[in-house]
Amino acid sequence: MDWYQQIRERVIPATGEVAVNAPLLVWVLLIAVVALWLPPVWAVVRLAVTLVHELGHAVVGVLVGRKFTGFVLRGDMSGQAVTRGRPTGPGRVASTWAGYPAPAVVGGAMVFLAARGWAAPVITVVIAILLFALVRVRSALTAVVMAVALGGSVALWWWRDDVVQLHVLIGVGIVLVVGAWRHLAAVRRDRTGGSDPAVLASLTHVPRLVWNLSFALVCALATWVVGVQLLAVRR
Repeated sequence: MDWYQQIRERVIPATGEVAVNAPLLVWVLLIAVVALWLPPVWAVVRLAVTLVHELGHAVVGVLVGRKFTGFVLRGDMSGQAVTRGRPTGPGRVASTWAGYPAPAVVGGAMVFLAARGWAAPVITVVIAILLFALVRVRSALTAVVMAVALGGSVALWWWRDDVVQLHVLIGVGIVLVVGAWRHLAAVRRDRTGGSDPAVLASLTHVPRLVWNLSFALVCALATWVVGVQLLAVRR
Protein backbone atom coordinates (compact mmCIF):
# COMPACT_ATOMS: atom_id res chain seq x y z
CA MET A 1 0.00 0.00 0.00
CA ASP A 2 1.12 3.54 -0.73
CA TRP A 3 0.81 4.76 2.88
CA TYR A 4 2.90 1.84 4.08
CA GLN A 5 5.62 2.66 1.57
CA GLN A 6 5.51 6.33 2.52
CA ILE A 7 6.02 5.51 6.20
CA ARG A 8 8.66 2.86 5.48
CA GLU A 9 10.72 5.32 3.47
CA ARG A 10 10.81 7.65 6.48
CA VAL A 11 11.71 4.96 9.02
CA ILE A 12 14.46 2.89 7.44
CA PRO A 13 18.13 3.90 7.81
CA ALA A 14 19.89 5.75 5.02
CA THR A 15 20.73 3.42 2.15
CA GLY A 16 24.11 5.01 1.40
CA GLU A 17 26.80 6.87 3.27
CA VAL A 18 25.65 10.24 4.61
CA ALA A 19 28.62 12.58 4.69
CA VAL A 20 28.98 15.39 7.19
CA ASN A 21 29.10 18.79 5.55
CA ALA A 22 31.94 20.65 7.29
CA PRO A 23 30.60 24.22 6.85
CA LEU A 24 27.14 23.11 7.96
CA LEU A 25 28.63 21.32 10.95
CA VAL A 26 30.43 24.52 11.97
CA TRP A 27 27.09 26.34 11.97
CA VAL A 28 25.52 23.54 13.99
CA LEU A 29 28.29 23.78 16.57
CA LEU A 30 27.96 27.57 16.75
CA ILE A 31 24.21 27.30 17.30
CA ALA A 32 24.80 24.70 20.01
CA VAL A 33 27.31 26.99 21.76
CA VAL A 34 24.84 29.90 21.67
CA ALA A 35 22.05 27.67 22.99
CA LEU A 36 24.19 26.42 25.87
CA TRP A 37 26.01 29.56 26.98
CA LEU A 38 23.79 32.55 26.17
CA PRO A 39 21.60 32.83 29.31
CA PRO A 40 18.31 33.91 27.65
CA VAL A 41 18.59 31.11 25.09
CA TRP A 42 19.69 28.52 27.65
CA ALA A 43 16.68 29.44 29.79
CA VAL A 44 14.48 28.12 26.97
CA VAL A 45 16.68 25.26 25.77
CA ARG A 46 16.99 23.97 29.31
CA LEU A 47 13.33 22.96 29.11
CA ALA A 48 14.28 20.43 26.42
CA VAL A 49 16.96 18.95 28.68
CA THR A 50 14.46 18.81 31.55
CA LEU A 51 11.93 17.12 29.24
CA VAL A 52 14.41 14.34 28.43
CA HIS A 53 15.28 14.07 32.13
CA GLU A 54 11.64 13.52 33.09
CA LEU A 55 10.97 11.13 30.22
CA GLY A 56 14.04 9.19 31.37
CA HIS A 57 12.31 8.65 34.72
CA ALA A 58 9.11 7.66 32.91
CA VAL A 59 10.55 5.27 30.30
CA VAL A 60 12.76 3.41 32.77
CA GLY A 61 9.88 3.32 35.23
CA VAL A 62 7.65 1.63 32.65
CA LEU A 63 10.45 -0.80 31.71
CA VAL A 64 10.80 -1.94 35.34
CA GLY A 65 7.06 -2.43 35.73
CA ARG A 66 5.91 0.86 37.19
CA LYS A 67 2.93 2.85 35.87
CA PHE A 68 3.65 6.26 34.33
CA THR A 69 0.75 8.52 35.31
CA GLY A 70 1.85 12.04 34.42
CA PHE A 71 4.55 14.68 34.29
CA VAL A 72 5.00 18.44 34.39
CA LEU A 73 7.60 21.01 33.40
CA ARG A 74 7.68 24.19 35.46
CA GLY A 75 8.54 27.80 34.71
CA ASP A 76 11.69 27.57 36.86
CA MET A 77 12.91 24.87 34.44
CA SER A 78 12.39 22.06 36.94
CA GLY A 79 10.02 19.16 36.38
CA GLN A 80 8.44 16.07 37.86
CA ALA A 81 7.45 12.70 36.42
CA VAL A 82 5.17 10.49 38.48
CA THR A 83 5.35 6.70 38.28
CA ARG A 84 3.23 4.45 40.49
CA GLY A 85 4.47 1.25 42.04
CA ARG A 86 6.31 0.01 45.10
CA PRO A 87 7.68 2.96 47.10
CA THR A 88 10.96 1.11 47.60
CA GLY A 89 12.95 -1.60 45.84
CA PRO A 90 15.05 -1.90 42.67
CA GLY A 91 12.32 -0.56 40.36
CA ARG A 92 11.95 2.66 42.33
CA VAL A 93 15.73 3.06 42.51
CA ALA A 94 16.14 2.49 38.75
CA SER A 95 13.41 4.95 37.77
CA THR A 96 14.71 7.59 40.18
CA TRP A 97 18.31 7.17 39.01
CA ALA A 98 17.43 7.41 35.31
CA GLY A 99 16.64 11.13 35.20
CA TYR A 100 20.04 12.80 35.31
CA PRO A 101 21.84 10.38 32.96
CA ALA A 102 18.97 10.41 30.42
CA PRO A 103 19.95 13.56 28.47
CA ALA A 104 23.57 12.37 28.19
CA VAL A 105 22.55 8.86 27.09
CA VAL A 106 20.02 10.16 24.55
CA GLY A 107 22.42 12.83 23.25
CA GLY A 108 25.33 10.42 22.88
CA ALA A 109 23.12 7.84 21.17
CA MET A 110 21.75 10.46 18.77
CA VAL A 111 25.22 11.49 17.61
CA PHE A 112 26.53 7.91 17.43
CA LEU A 113 23.58 6.52 15.47
CA ALA A 114 23.14 9.55 13.19
CA ALA A 115 26.79 9.31 12.16
CA ARG A 116 26.04 5.76 10.98
CA GLY A 117 23.01 6.63 8.88
CA TRP A 118 20.39 5.80 11.52
CA ALA A 119 18.99 9.31 11.98
CA ALA A 120 15.56 8.42 10.56
CA PRO A 121 14.94 5.45 12.91
CA VAL A 122 16.11 7.56 15.86
CA ILE A 123 13.65 10.32 15.00
CA THR A 124 10.89 7.71 14.64
CA VAL A 125 11.60 6.42 18.15
CA VAL A 126 11.63 9.97 19.51
CA ILE A 127 8.20 10.63 17.98
CA ALA A 128 6.84 7.39 19.44
CA ILE A 129 8.06 8.28 22.94
CA LEU A 130 6.65 11.81 22.69
CA LEU A 131 3.26 10.47 21.59
CA PHE A 132 3.34 7.96 24.45
CA ALA A 133 3.98 10.79 26.92
CA LEU A 134 1.61 13.33 25.33
CA VAL A 135 -1.53 12.01 27.02
CA ARG A 136 0.21 12.22 30.39
CA VAL A 137 0.92 15.95 30.22
CA ARG A 138 -0.36 17.74 33.31
CA SER A 139 0.29 21.46 32.71
CA ALA A 140 -0.05 24.09 30.00
CA LEU A 141 3.69 24.77 29.83
CA THR A 142 4.38 21.07 29.45
CA ALA A 143 1.84 20.90 26.62
CA VAL A 144 3.54 23.79 24.80
CA VAL A 145 7.00 22.22 25.12
CA MET A 146 5.66 18.86 23.96
CA ALA A 147 3.89 20.45 21.00
CA VAL A 148 7.09 22.18 19.88
CA ALA A 149 9.19 19.03 20.33
CA LEU A 150 6.65 16.83 18.57
CA GLY A 151 6.04 19.30 15.75
CA GLY A 152 9.74 19.72 15.05
CA SER A 153 10.37 15.97 15.17
CA VAL A 154 7.46 15.16 12.85
CA ALA A 155 8.53 17.84 10.35
CA LEU A 156 12.09 16.51 10.37
CA TRP A 157 10.74 12.97 9.92
CA TRP A 158 8.15 13.70 7.19
CA TRP A 159 10.28 15.94 4.97
CA ARG A 160 13.14 13.52 5.22
CA ASP A 161 16.55 14.81 4.21
CA ASP A 162 19.34 12.54 5.43
CA VAL A 163 21.92 15.33 5.53
CA VAL A 164 19.65 17.69 7.45
CA GLN A 165 18.63 14.94 9.88
CA LEU A 166 22.27 14.04 10.52
CA HIS A 167 23.30 17.59 11.38
CA VAL A 168 20.21 18.34 13.47
CA LEU A 169 20.75 15.23 15.57
CA ILE A 170 24.42 16.10 16.04
CA GLY A 171 23.43 19.56 17.28
CA VAL A 172 20.65 18.29 19.54
CA GLY A 173 22.90 15.52 20.85
CA ILE A 174 25.63 17.97 21.81
CA VAL A 175 23.13 20.25 23.56
CA LEU A 176 21.71 17.31 25.53
CA VAL A 177 25.13 16.02 26.62
CA VAL A 178 26.41 19.43 27.72
CA GLY A 179 23.00 20.17 29.24
CA ALA A 180 23.28 16.97 31.28
CA TRP A 181 26.60 18.25 32.70
CA ARG A 182 25.01 21.57 33.58
CA HIS A 183 22.09 19.87 35.32
CA LEU A 184 24.52 17.67 37.22
CA ALA A 185 26.51 20.71 38.35
CA ALA A 186 23.28 22.25 39.66
CA VAL A 187 22.16 19.16 41.58
CA ARG A 188 25.58 18.80 43.21
CA ARG A 189 24.94 22.16 44.89
CA ASP A 190 21.47 21.08 46.02
CA ARG A 191 21.43 20.08 49.69
CA THR A 192 17.67 19.61 50.01
CA GLY A 193 16.07 16.25 50.62
CA GLY A 194 13.94 16.29 47.46
CA SER A 195 16.62 15.96 44.78
CA ASP A 196 17.11 12.67 42.95
CA PRO A 197 20.49 11.93 44.64
CA ALA A 198 18.94 12.64 48.04
CA VAL A 199 15.99 10.34 47.34
CA LEU A 200 18.36 7.62 46.12
CA ALA A 201 20.46 8.00 49.27
CA SER A 202 17.30 7.63 51.36
CA LEU A 203 16.16 4.56 49.43
CA THR A 204 19.51 2.75 49.45
CA HIS A 205 21.58 4.26 52.32
CA VAL A 206 24.30 4.87 49.71
CA PRO A 207 25.64 8.45 50.02
CA ARG A 208 24.40 10.97 47.47
CA LEU A 209 28.03 11.59 46.46
CA VAL A 210 28.15 8.05 45.04
CA TRP A 211 25.00 8.66 43.03
CA ASN A 212 26.36 11.95 41.71
CA LEU A 213 29.54 10.14 40.68
CA SER A 214 27.47 7.54 38.82
CA PHE A 215 25.72 10.34 36.93
CA ALA A 216 29.09 11.92 36.11
CA LEU A 217 30.42 8.59 34.83
CA VAL A 218 27.54 8.27 32.36
CA CYS A 219 27.97 11.89 31.26
CA ALA A 220 31.69 11.32 30.74
CA LEU A 221 31.05 8.23 28.62
CA ALA A 222 28.50 10.10 26.49
CA THR A 223 30.93 13.00 26.09
CA TRP A 224 33.63 10.58 24.94
CA VAL A 225 31.25 9.04 22.37
CA VAL A 226 30.35 12.46 20.97
CA GLY A 227 34.00 13.55 20.94
CA VAL A 228 35.06 10.45 19.02
CA GLN A 229 32.37 11.06 16.40
CA LEU A 230 33.33 14.73 15.95
CA LEU A 231 37.03 13.92 15.72
CA ALA A 232 36.26 11.27 13.09
CA VAL A 233 34.61 13.98 10.97
CA ARG A 234 37.90 15.87 10.79
CA ARG A 235 39.81 12.92 9.35
